Amino acid sequence: MSQPVFSSTDIARLEQRGITVRQAENQLERFRIGFPELDIVAPAAVGRNKGIIRPSVAAQERYVALWQDYLRAGHKVTKFVPASGAASRMFKDLYAYLSSGEETDFVRCFLDNMDRFAFGSELKGKSGKEAVRYLLEDMHYGDLPKGLLLFHRYRTGSRTPAEEHLVEGALYAATERKEGKICRIHFTVSHQHLPLFRKHIADKMSDYQKKYGVTYDITFSEQMSSTDTLAANPDGTPFRNPDGSLLFRPGGHGALIENLNQLDCDIAFIKNIDNVVPDYRKHSTIHYKQVLAGILVEEQQRVFSLLRNPDLSEEERQRLKRPIRVCGVVRNTGEPGGGPFIVREKDGTKSYQILESSQIADKQLMARSTHFNPVDLVCSLRDENGKAYNLPDYVDPETGFISHKSKDGKDLLALELPGLWNGAMAKWNTIFVEVPVSTFNPVKTVNDLLRPEHQPNQR
Repeated sequence: MSQPVFSSTDIARLEQRGITVRQAENQLERFRIGFPELDIVAPAAVGRNKGIIRPSVAAQERYVALWQDYLRAGHKVTKFVPASGAASRMFKDLYAYLSSGEETDFVRCFLDNMDRFAFGSELKGKSGKEAVRYLLEDMHYGDLPKGLLLFHRYRTGSRTPAEEHLVEGALYAATERKEGKICRIHFTVSHQHLPLFRKHIADKMSDYQKKYGVTYDITFSEQMSSTDTLAANPDGTPFRNPDGSLLFRPGGHGALIENLNQLDCDIAFIKNIDNVVPDYRKHSTIHYKQVLAGILVEEQQRVFSLLRNPDLSEEERQRLKRPIRVCGVVRNTGEPGGGPFIVREKDGTKSYQILESSQIADKQLMARSTHFNPVDLVCSLRDENGKAYNLPDYVDPETGFISHKSKDGKDLLALELPGLWNGAMAKWNTIFVEVPVSTFNPVKTVNDLLRPEHQPNQR
C-alpha cells in the first residue's frame, strides 16, 4: 500500500496519545479496505441449539442461591458502568426548539409535563424558551453527563443514575468479607466530568452505606487517548483541522475493553448508566442480575472442572481457556441497536455474538431477529488458576465499522473500534439468557423520563 506521509509534528502528536505511526497507518488503510462481512448463520432464538436459554422458575431460584453463596465466599465482584460523555443527545429536540422556536409535539410534551420531571422544581415559574434555556444553560443539563442528571423523584429527594447504580450494587454485587460487605463499582467517565463525578459520589456515598449496610469501593477511569482513532477525508487521506493538525476521535465504547482489562476482580457486571429504575421497580432487575450471575458461576465451575481432565485435546482446551460472559437479552420491542446472532467463524465453528445493525449486510436477518441486546452482561475475568485474562487478546479487530460524520461543514469518515460487547468480546465464550423487558429501561431522550417506569410510585 502507499504509505501516508506524516510530518514530524503529526508524529509528535501521535506519540503524545500513545499511538504509533504504524497504528495510524493501519487505521488509514482500514478506511480504504473497509471491514469484511460476517458469515451470519441466523439470529439467536429461544430453543435447543438456537442460542438463547429461558431458565425455569426452579432453575432461577437455584441460580440465585448459587450466586448468593458466591458472594458469601468473599470473591471480588465489580459493577462496571460506562458513564462517559455528555447528555446533549437527550436534549437535541429542545436545542432545536431554542434555535427555531418551533413547538413540535416533543417540545409540547416536555413543556406540558415539566412538573413531572425529577428536576421540575427547578423550573417552577418558568415557561417556554425561558424554561428550556434555564435547564440546558443555567443548570448545565446540556453539558453534564447522564449519570449526574436527576432522573427519579422520591419523597426524600431526587436521585441521579449514579446514585441508582450505588443502590443496585449494594443489592446484588456486595461481597461478604471479614470487615463486612464490600460493594465495588467502577465508572468510566470523560476527563472533563471526572471531578464532578468524584464530588457527587463522595457527597452521596455515606447515606447509601448506612442505608444498605455496605462499604463502597468506588473507582473511576477515563477512556485512554491511545484508543482514539484518526478521522479521514472521504478519499481516505487524513482529515485535518483548520490549523493543519490531525483530527482524532474517540474510538467508541469498544475502547473501554482496556478499562475493563485494568479491573482487579473475579467477576464484573456491565450495564449502561441510563438503564435504571426507581426502587419500587428494582425487584426484577435485582432478581435477574443474580440469575445471570448464578449461570456464570455454574458455567465457570463446569469449565474449570473440564480443564482438569488430562484427556482433553489441546484444541478443546484452547476453546475453553477464554473469558466467559453471560448476556441477558430481551424480546425485541423495536428499540434501535444490536441483538444476539449465531456466526460462523473462519475455522467452520459457530459462535454467539452480539451484533450491531451496521455489522449486518442482510437486513432481512435483522427483521427476523426476535431478541435485543439491552447491555446486561456478567463477565468472568480470571482463568482456572486465578490469573486475569488479558482481554485485548480476545478482540476481533475485523469487526469494527466506519461511520460518516462531519466537522465544520466538511464530511469525514470515523473509525469505530470493535464495540465493547460486540467485537471486543468476539472471542469470549458466550451464553445468551432471556430476561424480561422490565429489566430494560433506557433513557435516550429527556421525555423518556415521563414513561411509567421512571415515574414515582403512585400506589
